[in-house]
Amino acid sequence: MARVALVTGGTRGIGKAISARLKADGYKVAANYGGNAEAAEATAKELGISVYKWDVGNAAECAEGIAKVQSELGPVDVLVNNAGITRDGLFHKMSAEKWDDVIRVDLSSMFYMTRPVIEGMRERGFGRIINISSINGQKGQVGQVNYSAAKAGIIGFTKALAQESASKGVTVNVVAPGYVDTDMVAAVPEDVLKKIISTIPVGRLGKAEEIAAMVAFLASDQAGFITGATMTVNGAQYIAG
Repeated sequence: MARVALVTGGTRGIGKAISARLKADGYKVAANYGGNAEAAEATAKELGISVYKWDVGNAAECAEGIAKVQSELGPVDVLVNNAGITRDGLFHKMSAEKWDDVIRVDLSSMFYMTRPVIEGMRERGFGRIINISSINGQKGQVGQVNYSAAKAGIIGFTKALAQESASKGVTVNVVAPGYVDTDMVAAVPEDVLKKIISTIPVGRLGKAEEIAAMVAFLASDQAGFITGATMTVNGAQYIAG
């Protein structure tokens, strides 16, 4: 029987690539989205997956959405916490609202999404939780104190939960992408983009499919001895010790 994979923010960018790869690997994929219904429906049609709308920063919506996924597709075996937002600005000018929004959607969602599925995974003796952080959660970034804090928090969340879950067959890992060739990065001014690429030893942006390949490996049976790890996929732009 095909395993069920739930990908948050799974209808665009890196999330869409993850959904596509997991679908190709034989999973029943549920892709969550937050706002762009047109893109979500297009992705559903293109990939042949199920899409579900809810706010990952809202605990009640997460519980309701996950319950619907599990009633329609079956228990969630693989959870990919990919959804996130940015609200950039220098810290000394940052509003409490911009701080709260990013922490809620990017970090609190780890609890809201994972808590409803973790008990079932433990009971069944199998689970894969893959949390998408960022290079900027490892090294920090000017204008992203809120985002960097949230993405660093994901790494701590993962390390602790991995230790709690290891004996139950549930692995918990992080993928920390560098700069990836998505619509968001493509919107950066050309001169700024050139400067970014000049700091990447590989000499190019990453591809969403490369992030998806790492997620697919961590979701597989072959990755059962890997847990609590942070997989950096950034072209050597930042090498964590």
